[in-house]
Amino acid sequence: MHGPAMSGWLLVALCAATGAYCLLRLRSGGGEHREEAGGDALMGFGMAAMAVPAAVLAPPAWGWMLYAGVFGGAALRALWQTRGSAHHVHHLVGSLAMVYMALAMAPGSGGPAHTGHPSGYAAGGVPLLTGALLLYYAAYVLRSGVKLMPGATAAGGTVAGTGANGGAGGGSGGGGGAVPWGARPELVLACRVSMGIGMIAMLVTL
Repeated sequence: MHGPAMSGWLLVALCAATGAYCLLRLRSGGGEHREEAGGDALMGFGMAAMAVPAAVLAPPAWGWMLYAGVFGGAALRALWQTRGSAHHVHHLVGSLAMVYMALAMAPGSGGPAHTGHPSGYAAGGVPLLTGALLLYYAAYVLRSGVKLMPGATAAGGTVAGTGANGGAGGGSGGGGGAVPWGARPELVLACRVSMGIGMIAMLVTL
């Protein structure tokens, strides 16, 4: 995930922008909607921090353990929340993927040297697990991308997982009330597609 500097910074910008929009979503609803937005925001900013080029910032060994600890806690929380929303299953997979990447990128992980890292900075993963995660995120991006097509958006009306206030027709009067930016279903989907693409970009470097 620390490849050429330009692609690394583009990934940082994409993930940080996604995380920032998810923070905006926190103001547009309550309950389950806020929990999902908070999970997406944590994932976006975590991915942005992990994607910073190693030439600029190479985290120490404890930094990778901190990543693993934070997202390990997020995985436990997502596991508990899967009772209420299927989208938390995706949060669970994402959090576990972040733990996996943090452990794989930690110095002394036993994997092969990564060409994008400085000398002595080991990185490696389990090919079968990496491949399974790549397949999952490729399917997720394709499935979510289809929902962004105009016909699918018009037919669906709302996006699953955006909460009670996240639908395109969420105005209380049923009329032409403007939908808040933080509750626009097409933007929510676009952010999830962006994070899925970002995760693929990070996984392929293991």
